[in-house]
Amino acid sequence: MAKWFPHIYDIAMKPLEKMRFERIRANLVRQAQGKVLEIGFGTGANFHYYQDVERVDAIEPNPAMSKQANKRIQKTHTPIYTYQAKAEELPFEDNRFDTIVATLVFCTIPDPEKALQEIRRTCKVGAKILLFEHVKMDQKMMGKTQEALTPVWRKMCDGCHLNRDTLKLVKQSGLEVQKVTSYYGGLFLTIECCNSL
Repeated sequence: MAKWFPHIYDIAMKPLEKMRFERIRANLVRQAQGKVLEIGFGTGANFHYYQDVERVDAIEPNPAMSKQANKRIQKTHTPIYTYQAKAEELPFEDNRFDTIVATLVFCTIPDPEKALQEIRRTCKVGAKILLFEHVKMDQKMMGKTQEALTPVWRKMCDGCHLNRDTLKLVKQSGLEVQKVTSYYGGLFLTIECCNSL
């Protein structure tokens, strides 16, 4: 992992947030209800979007990233509890959560299939799973470019895979995909799912 990455993350994201990301995040996160689990909260960019939720348990494996989230936690009225943990090994009991939120994080999870199993285990039947991710594009040339850039990109950007087909992984996990919205020619997707065990 590049040690400098957590320190420049918010700076790098600022132009993207100004474009449309802020609205996309807000619209997605505001759908959360009840007890919420946020996967990979990073620097806490989603925290101020939570509205009518009981509490948010948020995990982040990178201590340098989570350290920067403390200021955002102090500015929110939502009860937020953070944990240094991996998505593949969630420290929560079965059937706990009403909503799972993950934004721009599945690209970095080393074993996304295991993470999706853990999400299904820890959320209730009927729970919402709300994802905002960049994915491998369907356009042949762009997809090949993503494949070629991924090895270097992973080293620079905290393990991020430009070529990950997160939608396919979600469909294979058994979650019921209810709505997919494409942005920027299919480079980014919001994926709204339900745990319909």
